[in-house]
Amino acid sequence: MDITLYIKELLFRHDCVIVPGFGGFIGNYITARIDKSTGDFFPPIKQISFNKNLNTNDGLLIGKISEANGINFNEARAIVAKYVTKLHKKLNNGETVVFDHIGTFVNNKEGNVQFEPDVKANYCLNSFGLESFQCFPLEWYDARKRVIEPIYKNAARKAHLRKIIWRAAVIAPLLMLMVATPLRTDVKIETSTLNPLVTLDLEHNKSTVDKYVPIENVIATPIAETNNASAEILEKPVVEEKIPLKINYRLIIGSFMSYGNAQRQANALVAKGFTPEIIPASNGFFRVSAVGCPDLETAKLRKNNIISMFPETWILKAN
Repeated sequence: MDITLYIKELLFRHDCVIVPGFGGFIGNYITARIDKSTGDFFPPIKQISFNKNLNTNDGLLIGKISEANGINFNEARAIVAKYVTKLHKKLNNGETVVFDHIGTFVNNKEGNVQFEPDVKANYCLNSFGLESFQCFPLEWYDARKRVIEPIYKNAARKAHLRKIIWRAAVIAPLLMLMVATPLRTDVKIETSTLNPLVTLDLEHNKSTVDKYVPIENVIATPIAETNNASAEILEKPVVEEKIPLKINYRLIIGSFMSYGNAQRQANALVAKGFTPEIIPASNGFFRVSAVGCPDLETAKLRKNNIISMFPETWILKAN
């Protein structure tokens, strides 16, 4: 089995992918840059380097192979070990090992592994679809040739005149009303009817309000016991008891040899609002379950919901 396909897929989402017994691939982020001498613009990239000392199994690559092929953890680990043995054999024989779109490996005279990255490969998701391009500087331009719109001197006078006309249109009707009102002796002015929108008197308004007040807004007050009158007894609402669902499937987001690592992962899940569980496996590992589900369809649906946060999530059938 060629494990380079899984390595490339993991490099898009992780900054470090370790091949147990061989070394680790590290993603180095490089910001966008400009070559002023040629006018070339380059997008951000994540360039890959290699460190042979990072060879301790962290479960990332093996977990990915296990999930993709539907095999257990031990079988996936055996596949990786077999592949690494072939790599060392080729390198010791002086052959060049090529990882497509990652880089090239070769042993130097001292027997140390040298890695040459593929400069055309870019594992930065934010730069997906972006390519380098060339842009030449603009030709010389004389800013004095711009056409400037003339400013009229009477613009301020016109604006001031519009303000005066608007104020007169508002004030004139009020002045006419103030002059015409004292001439009539039969006009009765009440403070309660100054608002022209009010068409009912106070009592009518009160009856209308009482008629249309929703009963939900009325607050009931307890009645004291007077003259042999007893207070009304309210029945308590019946609370339906929920029967817990049986957990038949679990969503596993990580498997660790150390219980402390599993506990740290569980604490991180609690901070995100999950209720995790640590499940000991028969092979000595500790699996961290994020969600428990009653059936397989629900488990698949929940997996799709959290796959963006935990790309290595896989489904485990409960015993």
